[in-house]
Parts: sequence; C-alpha cells; structure tokens
Amino acid sequence: MGSRPGVSDAFQLFSREAPGHAEAWMEAARKLASASALDRKTEELAYLAVLAAMRLQSGIPFHVGMAKAVGATRDEVISAILVGLPAAGNAVVQSLPGALAAYDETEG
Repeated sequence: MGSRPGVSDAFQLFSREAPGHAEAWMEAARKLASASALDRKTEELAYLAVLAAMRLQSGIPFHVGMAKAVGATRDEVISAILVGLPAAGNAVVQSLPGALAAYDETEG
C-alpha cells in the first residue's frame, strides 16, 4: 500500500495492519456522515474545528483536502480551525500551520 496524500502514517498503518477494524471504522464514519443534516462543506469545516480543538493534528491535512474539494476557501479553513479559540484556547493555533500547508498543496 503506497502513501496516500494527506492521510497520516498512523492511519495508513491502522488500515494496513488491522483492515477489519479500519473498514468497520470507515463504515461507521460513512453512516454518520450520511445521517448528518449538514451539507458536505459545513460538515468538513465543523470536523476541522473539532480536530483542532481536540489537538488531533494528524487528521487535519486529509480533512483540509476534503473541505477544499467540496468548495471551502482558505479563509473558511482558517476560520474553522480558529472557531474553537474561546472554548479550547490557543491550542487550536497549533493546527493552523498544517492546515494551511495542506490547503496550499491540495489541487482544486
């Protein structure tokens, strides 16, 4: 399995070494996404805000690419990353460099 752009090394290892678990995880994620009342762009931007607030920076590049693919602008990605400032504090700022690098590197 080759490297997938934006997908963390840890998630790729998870997919390769525990394929049954990874497929179950992805199936749950697909079902949750289809159950959402949010449009795809809003869902991706909200997810970026959650990742930043929870300091899960490894998922940021992949989800920035997903957000950009469904029409999110660079400024919207920045705002999504920083929306958690009042609740989570400046920890969300740590996600900004990776988010912007991923946005600038992603075609679209």
